[in-house]
Amino acid sequence: MNQPAPSSSSSPAGATPAAVHGWMLLAMVLWGVNVSAVKTLTASFEPLTLAALRMAVACCALSAIVLWRRGGLPMLSARQLAVMAACAFLMVYANQILFAQGLLRSTATNGALIMALSPLVSALMAALVFGERFTARRMLGVALGFAGVAAVVLSHPGAGLSSAGIGDLMLALSVVSFAVGGVGVQRLARQVDPLSISWFIYIMGTLMLVVHTVSGPSRPGAAQLFPGAWPWALVLFSGIAATAAGNLIWNRAISVIGVARTAVFLYWVPVFGVLFAALLLGETLTWWHLLGFAAVMSGTWLGTRPVAAPAA
Repeated sequence: MNQPAPSSSSSPAGATPAAVHGWMLLAMVLWGVNVSAVKTLTASFEPLTLAALRMAVACCALSAIVLWRRGGLPMLSARQLAVMAACAFLMVYANQILFAQGLLRSTATNGALIMALSPLVSALMAALVFGERFTARRMLGVALGFAGVAAVVLSHPGAGLSSAGIGDLMLALSVVSFAVGGVGVQRLARQVDPLSISWFIYIMGTLMLVVHTVSGPSRPGAAQLFPGAWPWALVLFSGIAATAAGNLIWNRAISVIGVARTAVFLYWVPVFGVLFAALLLGETLTWWHLLGFAAVMSGTWLGTRPVAAPAA
C-alpha cells in the first residue's frame, strides 16, 4: 500500500500529482456532504435497500461514462476478476451495509470523525501487506487515533454496547473494509485503468447488494422504494456525485500516487463532514467531539508520515 507511486510515464494520460490533489479535495467535499445525506436517507429507506439503490445509481453513472469513452472495457484474466470480486465485496457490499447501518444507529458527526481513521488504517495495511517499517511514531499514531474514536464513542450517555456504540463500531468496520479493498485496487491499477476498475468493482458489488436485498425476508415494496422526491434527489446525489464520481477520483488517484498517499486526503472528510452535519442537520458538537477530532487527526498525521530511509 505504501509502495512507490507509479511514475508519470506509467500514470493515466493527463494525470499529474498536482491535478490529482485538486480532484481529491473536491472528492473529500462530496464525501463530507454525503455523510449527512446518507444519515438523512436512513429515515426514509431500510439500510440494505438504501445501499442497493445508491450503488445501482452509481453503476448507471459509471456505465454511461464507460459507454461514452472510446476503447471499451479491457479483457481481464481470471486472477484479475477474482481480485476485483474481493474488492467489490469489501469496498461496496460490506462497506455500504456497515456504513448505512452505522449511520442509522449513530450520528453524521460521529461518522465523519470515525472516517478520519482511514489514513491510519491504510498505514497499518502498508506495514502488514507491504512490510513497511512500523516505528514507535506510528505506534503512537495508532494509539492516538483509536483513543480519539474511543473518546467520541464513550461520550454517549450509558456508553457501551448501546445502539450508538454499535453504530460507531459498524462505521469503524466500514473504514477498515474500504481500506483493505484499496490494497487490491493499487495492485490492479498497475495493469488496468481506473475507470475499468471502478466499473467492474461497482457492478459486482451492486449485484451482491441487490441479490441480498431481493432474497431477504422482507422485500422492499413500492412505498419503500419511492418515499418521495426529496429522498430520491439525495439518492441521486449520493449515487452519482459522491459514490460514482468520488470513487472514480479515488481509484484514479491510487493509480497515480498510491493508496497510502491518497488516503491522507481523508483528513478533510471529518472537517467537511462535521461542518455539514452542524449546518444541515443541526447536530450539536461537544468538547468530546473536539477532543476526539484532535486525537484522531494527530494520530493520523503521525501514523501516515513517510518513514525515513535508513542511512547507508
